[in-house]
Amino acid sequence: MKYLKQLAIILMVSVVAEVMSYFIPLSVPASVYGLVLMVILLLLKIVKLDQVEDTADFMLSIMPFFFVAPTVSLMTSFDAIKGNVIVLVLMCLVSSIVVIIVTGLAAQAIIRFRHRKEEKKNA
Repeated sequence: MKYLKQLAIILMVSVVAEVMSYFIPLSVPASVYGLVLMVILLLLKIVKLDQVEDTADFMLSIMPFFFVAPTVSLMTSFDAIKGNVIVLVLMCLVSSIVVIIVTGLAAQAIIRFRHRKEEKKNA
């Protein structure tokens, strides 16, 4: 039952994100709305980490499985994209570097925020 409750919470956030994506006139995917919404709910402690952690860990552990079908599909469509391989590889490299930099900066900001919060608490 614990896993069903956790999955229900995650699915509800996903449904709300889909509704937001439908009604907000921006070209932002529902998955991004869902991630932002889940972070906000966790930060505000509306949803506690232990209420979703086990199911989220399981979903992360099986995530590579979900990339098998698109990868195979991409391999079967190679003739259609072979003229743009260099551009696609370059786009992947640039976007990966941007993601690494943004993730690092976000992690540093969170660490600094927590450190300042602890200093104020101890002072």
